[in-house]
Amino acid sequence: MSSDTSLRPDSASAPANPAPARGSLPLPAGDAYRHSLQIGGRDLKSMVLAGYAWLEQHKETVNALNVFPVPDGDTGTNMFLTMRAAWREIDHSDEDDVGRLAQAMAQGALMGARGNSGVILSQILRGMAHAFRHKPAITGADLAVGLRRGSDTAYKGVVKPVEGTILTVIRAAADAAQKAAAVEDSVPFVLAHTVQAAGEAVEQTPRLLPVLAKAGVVDSGGKGLFYILEGMQRGLNGESMTPAAELPAAEAPPALTLDPYNLPPVRYGFDVQFLLWGAALQVDEIRRWMIENGDFALVEGSSTLVKVHVHVFDPSAPLAYGLRQGFLTDVVVENMDAMAAAGQTPDDVKDELSIAPGHVSLLAEHVGPIGVVAVAPGPGLAEVFESLGVGGVISGGQTMNPSIQELWDAVDALPIDEVILLPNNSNIIMAARGAADEAARRGKRVEVVPSRTAPQGISALLAFNLQASLEENVAAMTRALAAIDTGEVTVAVRDAEIDGLAVKTDDVIGLLNDTLTTVATSPEEAVFDLLAQMQAGEAEIITVYYGDQIDAATAEALGARLAGAYPDQEIEVIAGGQPHYHYILSTE
Repeated sequence: MSSDTSLRPDSASAPANPAPARGSLPLPAGDAYRHSLQIGGRDLKSMVLAGYAWLEQHKETVNALNVFPVPDGDTGTNMFLTMRAAWREIDHSDEDDVGRLAQAMAQGALMGARGNSGVILSQILRGMAHAFRHKPAITGADLAVGLRRGSDTAYKGVVKPVEGTILTVIRAAADAAQKAAAVEDSVPFVLAHTVQAAGEAVEQTPRLLPVLAKAGVVDSGGKGLFYILEGMQRGLNGESMTPAAELPAAEAPPALTLDPYNLPPVRYGFDVQFLLWGAALQVDEIRRWMIENGDFALVEGSSTLVKVHVHVFDPSAPLAYGLRQGFLTDVVVENMDAMAAAGQTPDDVKDELSIAPGHVSLLAEHVGPIGVVAVAPGPGLAEVFESLGVGGVISGGQTMNPSIQELWDAVDALPIDEVILLPNNSNIIMAARGAADEAARRGKRVEVVPSRTAPQGISALLAFNLQASLEENVAAMTRALAAIDTGEVTVAVRDAEIDGLAVKTDDVIGLLNDTLTTVATSPEEAVFDLLAQMQAGEAEIITVYYGDQIDAATAEALGARLAGAYPDQEIEVIAGGQPHYHYILSTE
């Protein structure tokens, strides 16, 4: 063993008898374990749980690093949901073979991957699993090989790799792992230097990616990966899963003390959430029941799994209804009046449905020899896609990026072997390609037309021809993407300075083809600014899709103003129903 101490971790940093975190598996204690040559599947499982838990504690920190101040499928949330899918795949496993455990974990991450960052993370795990596939236990050198394979797989999975991102961080981590393994072949030793190199690489990302330097942040995906690796190291060392000292402590919710003789008034009732499993669930009927019997109902899913969220005064009612329909899991019941008494509001209730995509609508009568599945950010836009003949629509978009599994389920539900997938969001394209890869493994051919916005997807559909081949349709639909300019109006969710535009939280902002181009005093002013930038006076048709926060009267009034400003253009105002974005515009 080398005497090079520059790479040797400080053995005094680990507690003599570490107590495993709640829910983790027990780890051997002491310096002997820190320098053991190899770990088995149970050790790896503890490390994965720790990485998942550590990322969960820091996901909002990662979310805050997103460069653009728009409401979107935040990086921290997407990576957290991907890690959660990986953990759930191995949660109840007693497997002690590293190779088999890693394969299961990678498959869970792959199918649960959301957003570009989640897909890249799943590729890293897939590459590592491939390197471990025949190994019941792994040494530090094996870990280094796995990290290198994970890095290579992630780079290959990105059409145009960009440095200064999570790709740079995983490559630097793999480099450090290989260097450390040449000095000491133990997992704790190699992992310690992997984490150190990942942290240093994260801090260097602004030097490699100018947009990060301008925004004054490091890369969010790289930071998320660092937290996963750091959490795995902490779990391996038996350390607690508490936030690092340099991070601001999260503000604790107000403590609730109830006086039984002076109870709070009943105003809000209960927030009820659960998953409903079954073989032939009727999503529309379940949704109808929840709407009729509660408030703020959100029911999305498929014939086999439905997510339910509803506010009611009697929590037993939706639970009893759910039990009559199928099998309940993940039941959460929150007393919102108790929350209000503690100084919170019902809006503080967080549930997975606010970030999870919705149900798939299958339109069998529209299915021809080639099917099309489109992602739609709102019910009105879903109706537009349905009217244009798609075979299936999956609800999703900003803040609710569908996973690879959900995209695959939508494709698989079509009774044909050739399908075109329209992601209609830049942060869903990689997941769509992941679904296409999954389809290929299962004998179905799926091609992705990389539409970045709903208007682009609509333009692509107008170029679709049932008499043409799959290849001809993909080529024509891809060419049609360039014919459409897209404008989007929303509200900034954080302070930022992008390309000379200073934005404050809650400012109205406009984006042209995914680029922030205007800050306005009202959504309607932003619409006019964007249309001027889009040279709408030279277009034939101006289409405005208004979101769920705009009423029909306001939208009609805007349409009248646009007709006066653009008398030579055909103006269409359509209820898109998309959340977060007041207006989505297109010119053609």
